[in-house]
Amino acid sequence: MAHRYAALDIAAELDLLLGDPMAGGTPFSFEQIVEAEERDALPDGAVDVLRDWGFAEFLVPTALGGRLRSLDELLFVARTVSRRSLAFAVMYGSALLGANPVWLWGDEEQRGRLAKEIVGGALSAFAVSEADHGSDLLASSVAAEPVPGGFVLTGQKWPVGNATRARFLTTCARTGPRSFSLLLVDKEELSRDSFREMPFVRTVGLRGHDLSGIEFEGSFIPAAAAIGNQGIAVVQVLKALQITRAAIPAMSLGTMDSALRLALTYSHERRLYGAPIADLPVIHDHLVRGHVDLLIAECVAVGAARALTVAPDRLSLWSSVAKYLVPVIGDETVLSMATVLGARSYLREGVAHGVFQKLQRDHAIAAIFEGTTHVNLHGIAGQMPFVAARRHEQPAADQLDDLFDTLFSWSTDAPIWQPAGADLRLTNEGRDELIQGWPRLVRRVETACARPDRPSVADELLATVAHLSRVHEETYASVTHWDARSLPAMRAAITHCLLHAASACVATWLANRATFGGAFADGGWLLLSLQRLLARLGERVDLAEQPARELLSAAARTAQAWPSYFSIRCLGSGPAAD
Repeated sequence: MAHRYAALDIAAELDLLLGDPMAGGTPFSFEQIVEAEERDALPDGAVDVLRDWGFAEFLVPTALGGRLRSLDELLFVARTVSRRSLAFAVMYGSALLGANPVWLWGDEEQRGRLAKEIVGGALSAFAVSEADHGSDLLASSVAAEPVPGGFVLTGQKWPVGNATRARFLTTCARTGPRSFSLLLVDKEELSRDSFREMPFVRTVGLRGHDLSGIEFEGSFIPAAAAIGNQGIAVVQVLKALQITRAAIPAMSLGTMDSALRLALTYSHERRLYGAPIADLPVIHDHLVRGHVDLLIAECVAVGAARALTVAPDRLSLWSSVAKYLVPVIGDETVLSMATVLGARSYLREGVAHGVFQKLQRDHAIAAIFEGTTHVNLHGIAGQMPFVAARRHEQPAADQLDDLFDTLFSWSTDAPIWQPAGADLRLTNEGRDELIQGWPRLVRRVETACARPDRPSVADELLATVAHLSRVHEETYASVTHWDARSLPAMRAAITHCLLHAASACVATWLANRATFGGAFADGGWLLLSLQRLLARLGERVDLAEQPARELLSAAARTAQAWPSYFSIRCLGSGPAAD
């Protein structure tokens, strides 16, 4: 029997605990979530449910007494919460961002203390942004003046997630004319008259979330609060953001799943012209494209999350791809499902207690957190010339196969995370196996399509892969050492993200085909995913009709069952798909 993928089992356990969101009477039902939204609050008792279950333990590495074995496990539990309300995923995501520098560079005392308090229910925050400077670290005006025994901290950090509710704030401060350091500030150790918590910011979505700020007014911080060596805060921040960028797609996956489920269910219940609107070709097309996009996003997200422990030195590029692409796909999917729901998508009551409009408003934050879409595209564009220069370098086939199968396996757990800042890099130095390994993936697809048990869509799949190969060659042959801020560079970065997604989908199919079996192995979903990516690349490609009908039938079966959410695992028949 195949090994169970622990991430799925953990997420299923949480899903059962939180209950069916369509049913009333629980803090995580859509009914209570929307009611609390009207009060700019979180549902009564909801935080207690997550705390009692131990959600915070997934913010703490196992070596420090938590349950965070690998980032993909947190991805799946955060997706489970995000299906109901992003506010909780954002709260714990902000806490993870605040804690990561300590896990990566903190000393034994800092790590042990923070881990104990987080597991016990304390929150952390990442105090970097400033009202006048945003996230421009080199312009930071918050200063930590050295004094005997420590520092005196002065200045304002705003806006900061969890700034008021958090006990610990990982704070970026100027410690010299051109020196910036991270300090672990424990508010319980500060003189109460030396800091001021600022009011919650009123936001379009995420109502009830603590987005506020803090002003330090001569706060004494002990020297032991410095996280790692002084003067390296810029490097620390850039590396720590790679981890949260790889985790943020969980918010999009959860939102997409709920939006798709609501729209699909409504499309079968709502009748026009004597038939369900699901029978209308335009509605059918919206639903198919939305479900295919979720599968693409899932493949990209899982690979990026597992990269933290499988290939951490590649995360500088891969996390930016995931952070850009998955929220963008999520926004488009939610907007498309709004078209299916029509006027109901705009109401604060009615279908699922009017939760859709909340999902749409909340999800807008996913593209803004930890670098906007443009910031991430700029970083990708900056690395593309180096990737292109090495695109013909081919690692050994067995090494590539092992890497792909470990990154995208749904039947084996990722290696356990042993946090170390030195494992992360500021750039990939031109190495990107998901682009440079495309020829190897193509050969493996060709081999699978030549076997006696070849997928029923083999001919179309081979043609689509060949089409993508031509796009690959044209794209990277034209890459130059450009201004990464230019529009051509930004457009090329988007193309890079879509080609990365194509590799992720193919590698996911190859890594799990034997274990999953069923419709997953037959490859219809893969064909649809690659065709959808070609369409996003501007190619004139229509989605294959028969696989599209089969995919939507599988989605409908999933929507009728609970607990379940639409995923590539729904398409298989083996143990990993149970």
